[in-house]
Amino acid sequence: MSQEEQNRLRFRDAMASLPAAVNIVTTQGSAGRCGITATAVCSVTDTPPTMLVCVNSRSAMNPVFTQNGRMCVNVLNHEQEEMARHFAGMTELTMEQRFTLEGWREGVLQQPLLQCALASLEGEIQQIQTIGTHHLYLLEIKSITLAEQGHGLIYFKRQFHATPHQQVVTV
Repeated sequence: MSQEEQNRLRFRDAMASLPAAVNIVTTQGSAGRCGITATAVCSVTDTPPTMLVCVNSRSAMNPVFTQNGRMCVNVLNHEQEEMARHFAGMTELTMEQRFTLEGWREGVLQQPLLQCALASLEGEIQQIQTIGTHHLYLLEIKSITLAEQGHGLIYFKRQFHATPHQQVVTV
């Protein structure tokens, strides 16, 4: 095995040690409706509210995201692991079947929002960059829906885990 291949595999193992929030990134528009489970999602700035979403360049979803020009980042709660598995392609459900499952509605920008998600952030794609094997989407957030309660869902060591959440009690 070459040094480059060893570094790639070690990097992937190292990233498996980095706990990451589990999200379902969706889009709907003239190119159709689709979604993927993604952990390579993060905030960039709050002025204007902007997020970074990374998608493998080989994903069939890229042309749909690009043509629609809009996305919604649905931050999953600990009870939505099965939905994450569906949108990660770990089950036999087709894309259309995934959106017929309970809990979907349209948001302000007509993007698919998952009810009971910890947060749903709808936005417009402002920029797309390609770096290595991934497309990087800069998404300017236009509408935010927040849940009042729930625990997070993370991906760590190649498995899903619920995050513990303690309520702060003030006296």
